[in-house]
Amino acid sequence: MSQLEPLMSDLALILICAGVMTLLFKSLKQPVVLGYIVAGFLASPNMPYMPSVSDMHGIHLWSEIGVVFLLFALGLEFSFKKILKMGAAPIIAAIAIILGMMYVGSLAGHLFGWSEMDCIYLGGMLAMSSTTIIFKAFDDMGLRQQRFAGLVLSVLIIEDILAIVLMVMLSTLAVSKEFEGMQMLTSILQLGFFLVLWFVVGIYFIPLFLKKAKPLMNEETLLITALALCFGMVVFASAVGFSAAFGAFVMGSILSETVEAKQIEHLVTPVKNLFGAIFFVSVGMMVDVALIIEYIVPILCIIAAIMLGQTILSTLGFLLSGQSLKTAMQCSFSLTQIGEFAFILATLGTSLHVTSDFLYPIVVAVSVFTTFTTPYMIRLADPAYNIVARVLPAKWIEKLEHNASSEAEEPETNEMRQLWRSEFRIFVLIMLINSVLCLAVIAVMYYFGVPLIMDVLPEPWSGIAIAIVTLFICGPFIWALMRRGSNSDNVNKLWDEGGSIMRIKITAFGILRLAIGAAFIAYIIGNTLPMIGMYGIFAVIAVAFMIFVSRNFEKQSNIMTKTFTDHLNEREQGS
Repeated sequence: MSQLEPLMSDLALILICAGVMTLLFKSLKQPVVLGYIVAGFLASPNMPYMPSVSDMHGIHLWSEIGVVFLLFALGLEFSFKKILKMGAAPIIAAIAIILGMMYVGSLAGHLFGWSEMDCIYLGGMLAMSSTTIIFKAFDDMGLRQQRFAGLVLSVLIIEDILAIVLMVMLSTLAVSKEFEGMQMLTSILQLGFFLVLWFVVGIYFIPLFLKKAKPLMNEETLLITALALCFGMVVFASAVGFSAAFGAFVMGSILSETVEAKQIEHLVTPVKNLFGAIFFVSVGMMVDVALIIEYIVPILCIIAAIMLGQTILSTLGFLLSGQSLKTAMQCSFSLTQIGEFAFILATLGTSLHVTSDFLYPIVVAVSVFTTFTTPYMIRLADPAYNIVARVLPAKWIEKLEHNASSEAEEPETNEMRQLWRSEFRIFVLIMLINSVLCLAVIAVMYYFGVPLIMDVLPEPWSGIAIAIVTLFICGPFIWALMRRGSNSDNVNKLWDEGGSIMRIKITAFGILRLAIGAAFIAYIIGNTLPMIGMYGIFAVIAVAFMIFVSRNFEKQSNIMTKTFTDHLNEREQGS
């Protein structure tokens, strides 16, 4: 029991400070997150006149668990289908904002003479606005139903996704310690591969598992099962080189598409609140008043960079996405703060020992100030727009408003073009998903199946067996690559009514799909049956033809596609 005493006393101190500060900040109508940060400062060794925690290592471990729960909860609120329904406007705006603010942050760091990694991480921190703080501010000010508020929240969802990608990229960069274009591209492709694989496999199998186990599920077992899936994905993600937070987010986003999502979210919320509070308290413990005083000039400059950068660059980003000037300014004035992901990125840089000690407290100080100013900046948007409207030429204002309204209201006049775009997106999705599944099967066979079969069978029978098993498992995916959707009603309509150019497009895309399917077959045969030599081309053509005309593979592909689609729409249908 004596070994637990420091941990228990630290937990008691943290929760007492957090409880008092959250009540105080709630009464002052300020974000609770700030109360946690102040509580962490009061409980830290940097506050000499207060009791302080004694086991910082234990608090650090708890805070890492807090990050896992925060990202898991974020995933539960996330939906890939919502992103697809948003259209291009939030995506364009989010990318423009992130790239612009990363440049502003990196430039600010260089002006102060900081190291390259400090500048890069600072840019990443400044690029991420706070979903929690903005959501709370809109709620308190009664703006949730405003059109610009919906657009801001859509952009924040995109930023959260890109923040996960940024975390993976910065982790890779921290290991290599230098920019290597090919290595970074490989990391991004690897990230995309595992993201698609986990999502597709997860959506296919997890709802099946939950449906089978439903008679045994109560609140306790559902909570334990959900957390088991979360931490299982955390371990798997870490094993393949990604962060624990990324794994938690992926599993949360998979579970968000299930019927049980709302119940899981309800059950996980208290646990998330507890460990999330410990995380934000640990952030406050990093605040060092002496360092803040020493770096007060950079802090003030970074605050100015956020205020000016977000209001100017975000306005341009929203204008670029087709919004009116007033809507763009309302959106941009809402984003003038940094929040949760800035802390997570700062924690990442500290844990990887690639950022300087002063960066963390600077970011915390900037976040606290910009959080307090968020409601005032939101209110300032309309007066600022009125000033800009008086300064800019009337023709410019009219053109900006006209472009936004015409883009939003102009009907699609070319039916064939719209139909082709829709089918093209479907074809690309089919190719992406089935290519990833083929690669996954080949990888699993290479690492697990090949050693097992070679121990049982001698050459050349082992090679033949490996080729047959791999092609049999990949068969439905290769069939879908080559044929799925190629004979749909929409494609037939495009072929009959779209003219010669449309027929050329459909034919070219069909040839490309056949070539990709044949490439997978050639890779499997070439690596398992090298002895056939020049006759390999005939083997590839023969196997491709058999898969192309196979009723069995078509049936398997149809069943798997229907199961996946049903699971994906299960929550909306309420089944």
